[in-house]
Amino acid sequence: MRSTVLFFICFLALTSCKQDKSKPKQTEANVKKEVLKYATGFAINYYKTHTEIIVTSPWPKSEDTYRYLLVEKGQTIPKHNETDIIIQLPINKIVVMSTTNIPTLEYLDIDDKLVGFPNTRFISSEKTRARIDNGEIKDLNNDLKINIELLLELQPELVIGFSVNGNDKKLDQIETFGIPVVLDGAWTEAHPLGRAEWIKFVGAFFNKKEEANRIFNDIESNYLKAAQIALKVNKKPTVFSGSMIKDVWYVPGGKSFVAKFLEDANTNYLWKENNSNGSLQLNFENVLEKANKAELWLGVGLFENKKQMQDQHKGYTYFDAFKNNNIYSYTNKIGPEGGLLYYELGPLRPDIILKDIINISHPNLLSDYENFFFKRLD
Repeated sequence: MRSTVLFFICFLALTSCKQDKSKPKQTEANVKKEVLKYATGFAINYYKTHTEIIVTSPWPKSEDTYRYLLVEKGQTIPKHNETDIIIQLPINKIVVMSTTNIPTLEYLDIDDKLVGFPNTRFISSEKTRARIDNGEIKDLNNDLKINIELLLELQPELVIGFSVNGNDKKLDQIETFGIPVVLDGAWTEAHPLGRAEWIKFVGAFFNKKEEANRIFNDIESNYLKAAQIALKVNKKPTVFSGSMIKDVWYVPGGKSFVAKFLEDANTNYLWKENNSNGSLQLNFENVLEKANKAELWLGVGLFENKKQMQDQHKGYTYFDAFKNNNIYSYTNKIGPEGGLLYYELGPLRPDIILKDIINISHPNLLSDYENFFFKRLD
């Protein structure tokens, strides 16, 4: 095994060397830019000789920019900076670090290229779980302590990761072995459709431009049609969200993707005037004062029933939404190993999330619709 690993390390070190480290000078006039309608954290430029992907939002408030150059094997590598990452196509083996990438691979019909994942028990997809059970996808331990020896045995040609703050020793370690690592910043987008549009980012690495555009266009169309239907009602139910974690209640900011869902579902979100695109950290009294009379409590976390909530914090019982049984969690679909499909599929399918919220907020507006992600707590 050691000899195999050493051979692979040497091979990667040779094949990943950059052929020209001078500053790139783009002289091609025929660049085609990918049209992005909602996503703001990346760009794709198609040249005759290669594809350029630029990630400007790998994590919130990042000042770093990452540039990836995709070149067909056997083709001349274009001039580039030392910090640019060269990725040779086609890619036949891939490792991803987030469950949110699983649906994207499946929708693009490239899930057969997935060979490894950290902590596979969190994957909920039946299709991918079947490959795990068959031994086709190896468990790489966890994203904080990757099994590097196993990773090298798998010989992935690309790792799609993510970063919370740019300080990721595990990803840095992978790169030292010559394995290209790219950062997926979909989770930083403030618009739900912006998150879904990152399917174009993944698709570019596999020459799946047309498929990615078609899939996204369908999702966008479904989302916008649902939002138009929600406008047919005049009454907007008052809504709040979140729950306590220790002594802090995390409330979605007024410019967050959660707030956008609530806006497009034609509801009155109590923190809609706030300008944060992240989460607000409030104490219990702050939330109770503002939301005790709210009609709906959406996104209560991982609670399975009201008794669990009451056992954790008696104060939850003071809200009208609790008294009137109008509390909804996103735990309707749970994988065989306990993973939540909401976290896995939700970022790619905001149209389904929106329909769930519309159905909860305006019952019977969507005829014969049954919630997919959300369920009422008893």
